[in-house]
Amino acid sequence: MRVEILCTGDEILSGKTINTNYSHMARRLGEVGLTVHWGTTVGDDREALLRAFRQAAERADAVIVNGGLGPTVDDLSQEVAAEACGVPLVLSEYWMTRMEESYARRGRVMPPNNKKQAMLPANAEFIDNPIGTACGFAVTIAKARFFFTPGVPREMRRMLDEQVIPRLLKIGGITGVTRLKRFHSFGIGESRADNMLADMEAFTNGAIKLGFQAHFPELETKLLARGADDAALAALLKPIEAEVRKRLGNFVVAEDDQTLEGVVLERLLESGHTLATAEMVTGGLLASRLAPLPGAERAFRRGIVVRDAAQLGINGISTEAAEAIGRRLREESGASHALALLVDLDGADRGADRPDLAGTVCVGITEAHATVSRRAHLVGNRDWIRSGAVELGLDCLRRHLLGLPVDERIDFERR
Repeated sequence: MRVEILCTGDEILSGKTINTNYSHMARRLGEVGLTVHWGTTVGDDREALLRAFRQAAERADAVIVNGGLGPTVDDLSQEVAAEACGVPLVLSEYWMTRMEESYARRGRVMPPNNKKQAMLPANAEFIDNPIGTACGFAVTIAKARFFFTPGVPREMRRMLDEQVIPRLLKIGGITGVTRLKRFHSFGIGESRADNMLADMEAFTNGAIKLGFQAHFPELETKLLARGADDAALAALLKPIEAEVRKRLGNFVVAEDDQTLEGVVLERLLESGHTLATAEMVTGGLLASRLAPLPGAERAFRRGIVVRDAAQLGINGISTEAAEAIGRRLREESGASHALALLVDLDGADRGADRPDLAGTVCVGITEAHATVSRRAHLVGNRDWIRSGAVELGLDCLRRHLLGLPVDERIDFERR
C-alpha cells in the first residue's frame, strides 16, 4: 500500500517550525510495516492545498493530512477537503457539544470561532480526538482514503496510534502484529555495528529487517519483525534479541524506550545508592539528563557545574584530578557515589568546526571502597566533544554500577 504524508502550514513550509510531526508519523508507520512513499509540505494557501490533495489522491492509496484543523482563518483543511470531494461542509452537532463541554469543564466559554472546528465535509467519517478540540475525520478523494489529523503533536500521536493506524492496516490487508525492537549503543559507529551484525538477517532466515539510525553520540540498532500474534512474535524475537546483545556486548546502553540516564538512575535506586556530580565545560548537560527524571530526587544529591579547572581547585585536568574531585565531592555531599567529568576542549577551542580536532576528557568515579577513572581524546567539534563527554561519563558510571570495564575503547577516540 502506498502511503503519503501531507503536512500543512506556512510555519512548516518556511522552516520556522521544525516538522517533528512528519518524522514521528513516518517512523510509527514503518514500525507497523507501512511504507511512506511521499512526503509533502504545503503552506496555508487554498489553491496550493487543493492541488496537493488532488495530486496525492492520484498516486497514493492512503494520505495522512496533518494540520489545518484549528479555529483560525488560515486553517483550511476541512474546507479544501470538502471542495476536493465536491460536498458541502456540515455542522457536527456531536463535536460541537463535545467542545462546549470541554470548555465548560475548565470554567470557560467557548469562543465563537471554535465552531469552525465542528464543520466537516458532508461525507466524512468521524475520527475521535480524545484530548483536543480539533476534530479528526476521513474522506475518500478520487481513489485515495484521506485521514485528517491535528497539528498539535500529542493529539496527533494519540489519534495516529488509536484511530489511523488500525484503519490503514485494514485498508492494506495487513494482518498479524509488528514490533520494532531497538538497541541504543554508545561507542560504536554504523560501520562497526554493521560488521558486528553482518549476517543477522541470514541468521534469522529473513524473518527480521535490520536497520541503523545514528544520532550522535548514540547509535540505534533496529529490528523490525512481524508475527501472527504477540506470542509468535515474542518467540521469534527472543533468540534474535539475545544474539544482538551478545554481539554488541557492553556497548548496548539501553533498549526500546529506555535511556542511558534512565538505566543509570534505575540502577542507583535499585541498589539504594545516591550520586553527586561535578562537571567542567559541559555546562550542566550531565546533571540536566539525570535531575528531571522521575525518582531522581531520591538518588541525585548534588550537581556542581564549573567552566574552568581553578573553580574545582585544580591546575589542569587528569584522571588523578578527577578521582580527587570525586572523593572530595562524595565526602561533602554524603552521596554513596560521585562522578567527576573534566573536559579540556584543546584544539576544538581554537579551530572552529573542524571535525578532526580532539578534546581531552577525564572521568573519575568514586564510592566507599573503589575509585575508577577513564581518560579519552574525543574527536570532533566543540558540541560533539561536549555531548560525547557527557555520554562517556554516564556510560562509565553505568558500566561501573553493572560491574563492567570502564576503559573499553570507543570509535570516537583519537588513537
